[in-house]
Amino acid sequence: MSTGWRVGLSFSLVTAIMWGGLPLALKVILDDMDSITVTWYRFSISAALALLWYGRHSMGAVKRLLSRPLWPLTLLAVAGLLSNYIFYLVGLDYTTAEAAQVLIQLAPLLLLIGSVWFFNERFTAVQWLGVMAFTAGLLLFFHHRLYALAGVGEGYLLGLMLLVLAAVTWTGYGMAQKQLLKHVNANDLLLLIYVAGALLYLPASSPTQVLKLDGLGLVMLAFASLNTIIAYGSFGVAMTHWEASRVSAVITIAPLLTLFFVFLSNALYPGFVQAEPLDWMNWLGAVLVVCGSTTAAVGNRL
Repeated sequence: MSTGWRVGLSFSLVTAIMWGGLPLALKVILDDMDSITVTWYRFSISAALALLWYGRHSMGAVKRLLSRPLWPLTLLAVAGLLSNYIFYLVGLDYTTAEAAQVLIQLAPLLLLIGSVWFFNERFTAVQWLGVMAFTAGLLLFFHHRLYALAGVGEGYLLGLMLLVLAAVTWTGYGMAQKQLLKHVNANDLLLLIYVAGALLYLPASSPTQVLKLDGLGLVMLAFASLNTIIAYGSFGVAMTHWEASRVSAVITIAPLLTLFFVFLSNALYPGFVQAEPLDWMNWLGAVLVVCGSTTAAVGNRL
């Protein structure tokens, strides 16, 4: 029997773990650094690693991305992912790691719906069932906030709005990338985005803020900075060795991993990070979000 599924499953789990742990790491860093500086470090380190790793092989593709036929899509992809990083990080700063990871699942769902509208892709009844399960899951997960809507802080509501914007801007990136991948490799586009982010966010960043971090903060910053290149690299390997539907099904467990990581960290170190007040309805909502997004992603194969 082929061992490809083992490779696919292993790297899918690496991707899910990296994305599941990311909000927790960012919450720790945001105590001492502002969102723009954190984002600059993430893009700069990713750009440096990508240039050293495969940059010399990507120059031709980068030139194609900047050429007249492709540059509007390239601009949308770059602007979409750069905006996504900032909106997500600021939204996370105003909310909690669990809320951010659950709500950002809107992004792949919006990409699926956008593909139906713009690319005339087929969307089955099973997939619409997944959308309904996802929506019900969101309502259940945030039920305690909805019950006390008048008492919810403006900062929390602002954070939720920014997380929705993060999902929308990621969808713009995903739609543009979908077309650009007909002409270049995903790593080539990501290299351009990393470099653009490092350059564009530099004027507004304060790199010396890194001196405020203690040992744990430096570890978390390193994890957050390496997260993109490792997670997307693992995702690419998984897609090479395993069916896309199976990879998608595995990586949608990221929100549940975030819930687990936050619970575990606060159990070991009480008050380590701000947490959502979770009850059985929150957990049921999180499971429905995961199941709904998985069903929407792979329902066309059922």
